[in-house]
Amino acid sequence: MAIGDISLTAGMRQNLLSLQETNKQTSITQNRLATGKKVNTPLDNPTNYFAAQGHLQRAGDLDIRKDGMSEAVQMLNAANAGIKGIQNLINSAQGVATSAMATTNTLEQSAYANTFNTLLSQINQLASDSGYKGTNFLTNGSQTVEFGQRTGAATLGINGFVATSTGLNLSSTSAANWSTTSNIMTDAGKLESALSTLRTQASALSASLSVVTTRQDFTDTMINTLQIGADNLTLADTNEEGANMLMLQTRQNLGISSLSMASQAAQAVLRLF
Repeated sequence: MAIGDISLTAGMRQNLLSLQETNKQTSITQNRLATGKKVNTPLDNPTNYFAAQGHLQRAGDLDIRKDGMSEAVQMLNAANAGIKGIQNLINSAQGVATSAMATTNTLEQSAYANTFNTLLSQINQLASDSGYKGTNFLTNGSQTVEFGQRTGAATLGINGFVATSTGLNLSSTSAANWSTTSNIMTDAGKLESALSTLRTQASALSASLSVVTTRQDFTDTMINTLQIGADNLTLADTNEEGANMLMLQTRQNLGISSLSMASQAAQAVLRLF
């Protein structure tokens, strides 16, 4: 129907426009109550909408980094468990060496030498089994952990070391070699040096673990801050919108009544027939 095909009185047209505006506002308020947001599209508020999208995109980028940080923590935990196990094996080897120095029986010395060699082979196996997801810091593995939103913007390089008997400067012995106390003492000294190396490397890995866990906590806090910032720009006050809805419904009813009253002048013509 073309505009102007039906003539309305000035009062009716004014009330109709008011009623249409009320219906429009009611629709907007209903949408805000349904979504919980006052800004759902760029048309609602371009500045707030795109600012909130920027916050959420950054939060999403940081959230992806959390997976890499969690994996790095597990790699370091695996290495730490391996170091503790190797330290226990070295302590056992020290006990074997002490027992070997306390006897001159060649059979006992031979048995102690075999036990010592077995412990060294277990050190190799334990070091090889201390990897996680293909990375083993006890076999000289390395890992770069990403912290920043952009690749390479904030990273931490974690470098491992060789924790095998060879890497710790430990070598197997023989009954003949351990028949001399000085040779046993030499091997015992190597065990002390190996423990010192393990402590130093464990300290370095612990420092890296501290950095990663600190960045994890920081990332969680930053993501939460960004999400709150986005919410502050877009979320609706449901109490306020509920009050608006109540007022709009009242205004709508009044508009309908006013429109009816405005049409009474035209209806009066019917009384002439």
